[in-house]
Amino acid sequence: MASLKSVVIKGLKIGGGAPVRVESMLKTRLADVEGCVKECRALLKAGCELARVALPDEVLAPKLAELVKKTELPLMADIHFNHKLALAALSAGVPAIRVNPGNMSGAAGLAEVVAAAKDRGAVIRIGANGGSVGNAQLAAAGGDRGAALVVAVEEQLGALLERGFEDVIVSAKSSSVAETVRANALLAQKYPFPLHVGITEAGCGNSGIVKGAVGIGLMLAQGMGDTIRVSLTGAGAEEVETGYSILSALALRSRGWQLISCPTCGRRRIEVAALVEKLRKIIPADAFSGMTIAVMGCEVNGPKEAANADLGIAGSPEGFIIFKKGAFVCRGSMETFEETVRHEIFLTKP
Repeated sequence: MASLKSVVIKGLKIGGGAPVRVESMLKTRLADVEGCVKECRALLKAGCELARVALPDEVLAPKLAELVKKTELPLMADIHFNHKLALAALSAGVPAIRVNPGNMSGAAGLAEVVAAAKDRGAVIRIGANGGSVGNAQLAAAGGDRGAALVVAVEEQLGALLERGFEDVIVSAKSSSVAETVRANALLAQKYPFPLHVGITEAGCGNSGIVKGAVGIGLMLAQGMGDTIRVSLTGAGAEEVETGYSILSALALRSRGWQLISCPTCGRRRIEVAALVEKLRKIIPADAFSGMTIAVMGCEVNGPKEAANADLGIAGSPEGFIIFKKGAFVCRGSMETFEETVRHEIFLTKP
């Protein structure tokens, strides 16, 4: 979205005007290859386009190689501290690695990693998290934690650029929305490389979703970010689905049909929540990409409030009415709801 430069990971273009990509990270331990494959399938079904996988020990490198062969999902090995792990991951066939060049076993170790990545055409993602910012970086930034994240990223970026490596994705994350937004604003102004954005350790459930959505939404709305991950303590598919919801709310990307529904009140003539659940069973989540479907409780919040919906349903004294782009189409009783909706939605599909 925002960057001038782009990289390609297993055919997936990131940056340079490509759509904002949606990522996740495998929660299954790499020792359980079949479990990882199953999780990759769930992520792909949810629309995930890239997933990180932790490689904490060289003995797991054969497992990583097996996983690479068994999944279509592009993988990025997540590496810390030991440059030999990065080399093992690249040898296993991953098209991308995530490293901190500053802790890659010294200059010689980093040189080996860069040479191997160049040889294999692999992408390197670098970046700093709020928890890894040191006193020296904080002092250099005058106590500004957002700017200190940038200092940390620049140290890593410089180490790669000095070695002639530019197939880079940059990230700066914190559990603080304000720090993360500031850091990425500074990076976006200074560098042309693709930005991976997110709020790290956002949490779980509603609070985690809200925190991630606020931070990622703020950055994307200001033109920052080429690939996103919503970091949740839960299933990876939930991260991906939330990511697409954020992109849809900003009109950047859509996957499947989009729902508009009223919050309900004492005027409602139908139970909106129950009707939404019926719709979810009738219409697959990934069907009819770009279609907007509205469910409104009564004639007050009916066709006029949802006039832009491709297909709308509103409660009526007799049951429900169907409207399209604000225009009345038909009415029916709740006994005919499923049959009527199936008929009308297939007439409406883009």
